[in-house]
Amino acid sequence: MSGAVPTWYPPPADPRPPARGPRWPRWLLALTVAWAVLLAGLTWFSTRNDPPTVREQRTLAEAGPVVDGAIGELVAAASDAVLALAPPEIDRGCRITPFADGATLSREVELAVPGGEERAVLERVAGRLPATWRAGVRVTTDGPRLRADAGEFVVVRGRPVADGRIRLTVDTGCRLVGGGYVRPGPGAAGAEAGVLAEALRTLGGSAAGAETAVTAPCPGGGLARTAWSGVGEPTVSPQAALAPLAGGAPVVETPEVYAFRRDGVALLADLHPDGIRVAATSGCTR
Repeated sequence: MSGAVPTWYPPPADPRPPARGPRWPRWLLALTVAWAVLLAGLTWFSTRNDPPTVREQRTLAEAGPVVDGAIGELVAAASDAVLALAPPEIDRGCRITPFADGATLSREVELAVPGGEERAVLERVAGRLPATWRAGVRVTTDGPRLRADAGEFVVVRGRPVADGRIRLTVDTGCRLVGGGYVRPGPGAAGAEAGVLAEALRTLGGSAAGAETAVTAPCPGGGLARTAWSGVGEPTVSPQAALAPLAGGAPVVETPEVYAFRRDGVALLADLHPDGIRVAATSGCTR
């Protein structure tokens, strides 16, 4: 048995504590905290004061007045045409996110113009709209198309829908509903009520059946106002009956449409074998 003494010994424990990472200077910590506070403050301020950057940041309730004002601008721009305001429409069921439902508000203005002048009328309307809307008309394979931006992500479009008929549309796109859209009040009846009543008497109808008026605020103040009414199956030729009111010079006269202006009021009659729909409109001026 060997009496050799092993010469290996375990290394002595290091009495020094393990090394730590570098310590941040106090001034750097203070600067980091101050920067975080500043970012939080700027975020809060931006949320409350900056304009929206996407459509979904404005609810239907907030976009409603923009839509109504845009309709008034279109009425003023098309003041020399025969026009009528259609009732507002709200289409529910679109989705903002997979978990949030939304709705779309749209409003329309119907124009009756001489056949063949649809593009010229669209260009004239585009040229009269506010410069900030950047309105323009382009010709497509489907005909002329007007497009403009009314602000707050509200889109304006216009296109012919038939010979001598143009539809101008203002659309919000899908929005959160918020407090909901409140349509403008009917306002006081104006000259359109008298012209409508006279047309209904001529056609054998009654003014008592007139629907609630559709209105929009004019850019210069006041309201554009359309009163609608229906007449049953006519017993006389509508064109012949309405000709005296038009002074013998209608703006549009076709088997489907009879349109004229009288005393500053636009009267648009949609003619069908089983009935007539008449709209009288007091418009806007610039």
